[in-house]
Amino acid sequence: MNDWQKKSPLDWETYLNKLVKVVAVEKHEYEGWVLTVDPISASIVLATFPEDEKVSISFVMGHAVQEVEILQEADSDMQQRLARILTPEESQAYSPEELEKRKNALKTWLETNHIPVGEQGELGRTLSVAGVLTIDPPYGPEQCSSSNEIILSRVQSLVQGYLEKQH
Repeated sequence: MNDWQKKSPLDWETYLNKLVKVVAVEKHEYEGWVLTVDPISASIVLATFPEDEKVSISFVMGHAVQEVEILQEADSDMQQRLARILTPEESQAYSPEELEKRKNALKTWLETNHIPVGEQGELGRTLSVAGVLTIDPPYGPEQCSSSNEIILSRVQSLVQGYLEKQH
């Protein structure tokens, strides 16, 4: 196991949204913005913007990483650009203010119905329900995620019913 693989997710988190140079086995070098690091394999997901706003995604397998050097911090424009890569198309139709309003309204509604809910993630954009389910922007039933099928189904139904009442 190499030094990179021995790091914890909290260590890897410090590399998010940073321009890095990764030196891998056989002197291969990769440069790009860190989108995420897989907590299981320690693989790094890099984004580059070669031409005309098109994004190129590359993966450097964790076992091959020998060194990671931070070259630059992302400014707010780059952070938004990186966030849009992983954001579903439908949530791009909402402004950050609208998404915040949707999140807070859903959170309040869940709390009113005695469902334990909190916020998680770097920007607090993801709602966490009872620690077993997450709801990402734009906070509809399709954005619910859980390994427990029963909870997933029930919360999706609740969110669907809530959204139908709003319209």
